Amino acid sequence: MNKSGLILLLTGFSFHSYAAVSSEQLVKAAIERTHKNVSYDGTYFSIPYPGGDIPANKGVCTDVIIRAYRKTGIDLQQKVHEDMDENFQRYPSRRIWGLRHTDKNIDHRRVPNLRVFFSRFGLSLSIKKKPQYYKPGDIVTWMLPGNLPHIGIVINQRSADNKRPMIVHNIGAGPEIDDMLFNYKITGHYRYTGKQ
Repeated sequence: MNKSGLILLLTGFSFHSYAAVSSEQLVKAAIERTHKNVSYDGTYFSIPYPGGDIPANKGVCTDVIIRAYRKTGIDLQQKVHEDMDENFQRYPSRRIWGLRHTDKNIDHRRVPNLRVFFSRFGLSLSIKKKPQYYKPGDIVTWMLPGNLPHIGIVINQRSADNKRPMIVHNIGAGPEIDDMLFNYKITGHYRYTGKQ
């Protein structure tokens, strides 16, 4: 076995299971979401698995993330479910929602679950009030007033004063590009390429 094959064997990756997305691909997919007509709707839906989605004209903040990654070929519904199925105790579903098992319809649509997933399989980055630390394609989570978790994607556009990167998110008015990086308390900062 050659050296690269040995490294792949030791790390658990193979050429068949490795899929990576570039920050440029993810940013492009996120910006495309802002051209979709989506009403904010957090209703529980039964959806197919894998590759399931709620109706295209509905969604919340997590659906922006899910749909952007799916456009690049990464199915967070499947990836989150598979990890939760094997490591349910690592996720907050029991503590927050009183669940005793996974739910393929909703687990990936919950910010606390995505935070655990991204910290396990991506880079968990420092939370700083310095805009230069937030790069295009990074995932950021916040806590909104009323203890409401929120999530968005950093893109390659800048604020009007050129000091902050813009964010694609859905905070109630559908997917939009917004200068809101430091408007709320940041609870997580991640970089996830799909390498799992």
